[in-house]
Amino acid sequence: MKKNALKIVSLLLVVSCSSPKQNNLTNLEDQLAETIEVFGHRNWIVVADAAYPEQSNPAIKTITVNASQLEAVEVINKLIKDAPHVDANVYIDKEMAFVSEENAKGIDVYRTDLHQILEGKNVNALLHQDIIRELDTSAELFNVLIIKTDLTIPYTSVFFQLECGYWNANAEAQLRNKMKNNE
Repeated sequence: MKKNALKIVSLLLVVSCSSPKQNNLTNLEDQLAETIEVFGHRNWIVVADAAYPEQSNPAIKTITVNASQLEAVEVINKLIKDAPHVDANVYIDKEMAFVSEENAKGIDVYRTDLHQILEGKNVNALLHQDIIRELDTSAELFNVLIIKTDLTIPYTSVFFQLECGYWNANAEAQLRNKMKNNE
């Protein structure tokens, strides 16, 4: 237990550096596995493109990775799937569906590959500004990790809003209804 606590503290020190830290994919997997152990519902993990800005809110930490954006999405998706305590609502930018191959070479292949990686997940497409607003609101109370990649295609960030892996919205609604009826 103490060993895990030391790993988590070490990870948080690495992630909390003021300038983004470059990581390879193996490092990323190790760090993220530890991060997901600490994170829970209401935390966010974002796999972002190269133009994603480093945000000033201290609850939002940014790291850079030496891996493709799709590789990073795949790693996050797998780690969340394997973690019994969390699941994720996945958000993508609505604008991505309207970006043309003519204006952003590689977008068609990217969309196909992303769809394949996230197959079976409930993926929500919202306007970029609405996702960012939700992320900022969450960061008022909860930590957010931004994984910045070198991808140079617009509107390709993938947002994982973590949820409880063993309790869902339906169960919560039933609980609240039961409590209300017993008042």
